[in-house]
Amino acid sequence: MSRRLIPVLVSAAVLSILPAPRAANPDLVDIAKVDPTIVIDLRYATEHNITGHQLYPTGMRALVLPSVAQQLAGAQAWLRQFRYRLKIWDAYRPKAVQELLWKYAQKEDYVADPEKGFGSMHSYGVSVDATLVDDWSQDVTMPTKFDEFTPQAMMYYSGRDPFVKQHLTLLQIAMAHNNFYGLHIEWWHFTSADWKKYVPYWEDKQMSQAGDETTPKS
Repeated sequence: MSRRLIPVLVSAAVLSILPAPRAANPDLVDIAKVDPTIVIDLRYATEHNITGHQLYPTGMRALVLPSVAQQLAGAQAWLRQFRYRLKIWDAYRPKAVQELLWKYAQKEDYVADPEKGFGSMHSYGVSVDATLVDDWSQDVTMPTKFDEFTPQAMMYYSGRDPFVKQHLTLLQIAMAHNNFYGLHIEWWHFTSADWKKYVPYWEDKQMSQAGDETTPKS
């Protein structure tokens, strides 16, 4: 496909998903309304992401299932004692955007192919991409930037910077204490441990046979 067509495809896709956040799942809630202290910075609503294009419509909200929003609020409350807060880089992701992300990235180890299995956990409102900010809403040092698909983005930090290790550990503990688990190849990605209550994984024979050993992708 000619790269000249990509901006046109992106624009068409964005227009097509304008009403999607509520149409896809009316039960989704706005994280900012559940806990206004959580910082929202949806990277796919800007050009500052791996694709270099805005994939979400302007004004897109960070949506998740109500139970997931409460888990995030719990993580935020836990972090406040250390004077840190959550920043959300991504939440609910319409399938149309997942399809575009797959076409751009073509990194099967990191990005879920929307045509295989049940696709991305983001499309069900049970996953978020998160990092930490300090009391002044400034980003703290982390192993990598968002969507930096490299060995340095692994869940288990192997570097020597004590601040990076401290920040990542705080984020992981806050999320684990609130019923999230991480993705071993993306330190920023967290999925509710209750995802099977909301994702029809049993419809896919391969996934249902894999059971608890299955690791959903981003």
